[in-house]
Amino acid sequence: MGAPQITQVSFENPFVDELRGEASGLLGPRQVPGYCYSRVVPTPVRDPHLLAWSAELGAYLGLAKPAERGPAVDALAGNLVTGSMKPFAARYGGHQFGNWAGQLGDGRAISLGQVAATDGSRQEIQLKGAGPTPYSRRADGRAVLRSSLREFLCSEAMHYLGVPTTRALSLVATGDSVVRDMFYNGNAAPEPGAIVARVAPTFIRFGNFQIMAAHSETNNLRALADYTIHHHYPELGPPSPAVYVRWFEEIAQRTAVLVAHWMSVGFVHGVLNTDNMSILGLTIDYGPYGWLEPYDPDWTPNTTDFGSRRYAFGQQPRVALWNLMALAQALTPLLDDAQALRPGLDVYADTLAATRHALMLRKLGLTPLAPEADLALTQDLPEALAGPEIDMTVFFRHLSHLAPALVAEPGRETERFDELLAVAAYAVVPGEDQLLRQWLRRYALRLRQEPASGETLRANMLRANPKFVLRNYLAQGAIEAAEAGDLSRLETLFEVLKTPFAEHPAHDELAAKRPDWARDKPGSATLSCSS
Repeated sequence: MGAPQITQVSFENPFVDELRGEASGLLGPRQVPGYCYSRVVPTPVRDPHLLAWSAELGAYLGLAKPAERGPAVDALAGNLVTGSMKPFAARYGGHQFGNWAGQLGDGRAISLGQVAATDGSRQEIQLKGAGPTPYSRRADGRAVLRSSLREFLCSEAMHYLGVPTTRALSLVATGDSVVRDMFYNGNAAPEPGAIVARVAPTFIRFGNFQIMAAHSETNNLRALADYTIHHHYPELGPPSPAVYVRWFEEIAQRTAVLVAHWMSVGFVHGVLNTDNMSILGLTIDYGPYGWLEPYDPDWTPNTTDFGSRRYAFGQQPRVALWNLMALAQALTPLLDDAQALRPGLDVYADTLAATRHALMLRKLGLTPLAPEADLALTQDLPEALAGPEIDMTVFFRHLSHLAPALVAEPGRETERFDELLAVAAYAVVPGEDQLLRQWLRRYALRLRQEPASGETLRANMLRANPKFVLRNYLAQGAIEAAEAGDLSRLETLFEVLKTPFAEHPAHDELAAKRPDWARDKPGSATLSCSS
């Protein structure tokens, strides 16, 4: 007997069953004080049909791939709600670009409930773009194909890179048009609509707790904290003031590990508001994200952030700490001592530093033989990469292949460095590569101290340095093709990104540096928060 369709499985609904929610069913935008969520029903779409399916995630959830059209796709589009689903939109607030924004909430995301995965865990399935909720404010609760395709691809790509993340099960076209102003410049236009079914143990965010604290809803705050600990941090034991402290430290640790992974692969989230921070330390809400191409710590893909660059690549560690401080402030009503959570911030700082260093050592093929020298080596590399506009992904991948030569041929270092720069640099201005060349000489000397052979070093480094990441121009090409009815680019890109550390010689073009034409092209270089 084959795996069931999503319409044939039984959903569990602990968030709805255990927490206080609003059950009026009204979809109009409004303030919803006193509740953790609102019960809502997705708004049906005209012609739902499947564009993409994550077979591996489907298998993990024990679900069969649906046909292009039919009841299962109707459920993935919100047109069909089964008897065991209790769909809801969560209430939360948040700081956006450092300013308190008040009530936000799931304005276009509707959770269907949880299903049991094959490992016994419970995974929540949420439809993004499924229509208005009380938290939609002035928006329509919909999402367009371009943003939905980007979230579908990137969620799964990050998973296969080993970065903690929410995931994506399906991408469904709605058959409806959605009007959007892509760059908020007065050029609104209709675009094809789509819905992503995204998956995580929970989508609870820092902002869920912030809204309770902001409205002095201490009972709801405690109930949500206890619910989160019971279901998602059970190893901490029954909730108590001491457990709240340990819980915050665990959140801080997970957040640090997450940010360290972002920094190791050159990922820029783009909009690290507190409402976009997962309580589980997962990458959540793939909006105006991007990958570093020319290495630049001040780069952000988000046009909305061009003025302050608050969420630029190099600012992510600092912003995550700021967000943790905001969460700590929200949790203080649960504690007698307002300073009790401060050690958690030290946990964040220590974990971030240790994890970033460990990940960089792996990327460089080094084992901890010389702690002080190695720390200096890893800390000096970012500045060295910035001068000659080095493509971070290409640099580390090619360095992996060069490792045997750097070990075996010390007299040919300059030649190897020239080769590396020719492959990885966008623009080498004479003199601006000197810092990197000095760093490479230090690195080559250190690499020769490793006991492993050159070939072993190369194999280890290739497992740590991806050849393929979801560059914005690649995603934009898949979007434009899909909008024209051609899914082949999406399908090829999706398959390659599942094994980003493999060579895939037939798809070398997907590992290429950003071409000149994509430098300033909308969607290929910069994006906005528009869906």
